[in-house]
Amino acid sequence: MDERIREHAAVLVEWSGSIKAGNDVVIAVGEGAHELGVAVAEKLGAVGAHPVTTYVSDEIERAYLRAHDCDFDETPAHELALYEETDSVLLLVGSRNTATFADVPQEVRHAWPTEAVREAWLATDWVKTVHPTRAHAQQAGMTYEAYQDFVYDAVLRDWGAFADEMAELKTLLDAGSEVRIVKGMDDTDITMSIEGRKAVIADGSGNLPSGEVYTVPSDTTGEVYFDVPMTVQGRRVQGVRLRFEDGEVVDHAAETGETALGELLETDAGARRLGELGVGMNRGIDRFTDNILFDEKMDGTVHLAVGSAYNECLPDGEKGNQSAIHTDLITDMTREETRLEVDGEVIQCNGTFRWEEGFDG
Repeated sequence: MDERIREHAAVLVEWSGSIKAGNDVVIAVGEGAHELGVAVAEKLGAVGAHPVTTYVSDEIERAYLRAHDCDFDETPAHELALYEETDSVLLLVGSRNTATFADVPQEVRHAWPTEAVREAWLATDWVKTVHPTRAHAQQAGMTYEAYQDFVYDAVLRDWGAFADEMAELKTLLDAGSEVRIVKGMDDTDITMSIEGRKAVIADGSGNLPSGEVYTVPSDTTGEVYFDVPMTVQGRRVQGVRLRFEDGEVVDHAAETGETALGELLETDAGARRLGELGVGMNRGIDRFTDNILFDEKMDGTVHLAVGSAYNECLPDGEKGNQSAIHTDLITDMTREETRLEVDGEVIQCNGTFRWEEGFDG
C-alpha cells in the first residue's frame, strides 16, 4: 500500500473526524476506494472505535434507478436508523466511471427520497473525501501517477496552520455587510448581502480536501460569468452566465450545456437563489479537475452555489434557502481586472489577497 493512503486515513480519523475510542462510525466505501477503506478500518481499530462498513456503488444505484417506476415510498426506516444511531460518517469516494449517471433522467434522481438520510448523516461528525482512481485521473486529464500526487498535495496538509491563514478572510466576511465581485474582461459585476451572516472556515473537517471560507449571501443583484467548466449530473456545462434581480436568477445562458443548466434552475423554487458564496484558498489545488470537491477549493477562485443554503452560516432561528440541489459554479479570479470587495474595500485583486505579497489593489 502507498504510505500516503495511510496518512490520508490518519488525517480522516484523527483530524477531520476527531474519532475517539467507543465512537460508532459508518464507513461508506466507494467502488474504487477499497485501499483507503482498509487503511481507515485499521486506524479505527487502533483508536478503539466501532465501525460499520457500507458499499457505495454508482453502478448499483444507476441500475436501481433505471429499473424503478419512480413511485418511491417514504425513506426506508432501516437506512435512516443507521445514520441516526451513529457518531461519525466517513464517505470515501472512489469512482470507476465518473459518467455513470449520464443516462439517468434528472427528475428520477430528484424523485428518489434521499433527503432525510442526507440530513441524518449531516447531523453526525461527517467527512467526505476522494481516493484517487484512474477514472478520476482520466476525468482530470492527468496520468494516474500525476493525479495521485495532486490529490495528496491537496489533502496531506497542516490543517491547523492553514486554518489560521484562512481566519483573516473569515474576520473580514464576519464584519462585512456586502460583497462585490468584479471582472472587467467578462462583464461580471455582482453584489450580494452578507449582513448578519457567519463565515465558516473549511479546515479539513466536513470535506477533505478543504481550503475555503464560505458564507450564505442574500439579495443578489447583477451579472456573473463562470469560466471554470464542470459536469452537472453527467453533462458538461461551461461558460455560464447568470443575471440576478432581487436575489433570483432572471436570465441564464451557457456556451456549453445550456439545456442542462436550464433544467437545473427549474428543479424547484429554491434552485434560482444562492445558497453559498465560497472563496477557494487551497494552494495545493492549482488546476481544474472536473471534481467539485477539489475545484471549489482551487486557489484564486470564487464559487457561488445555486440551491440549498448552509444553515450554520445563518443567525439562530433563521432558515436559509431550501432546494433539492446545491450546485457550485466557479469563476477564476486570477485574471487581470478582477476584484473581490467587502463593503467597498478591495480585499483581493487579480487573485492576490491584500495580506499577501504582490497585492496591488
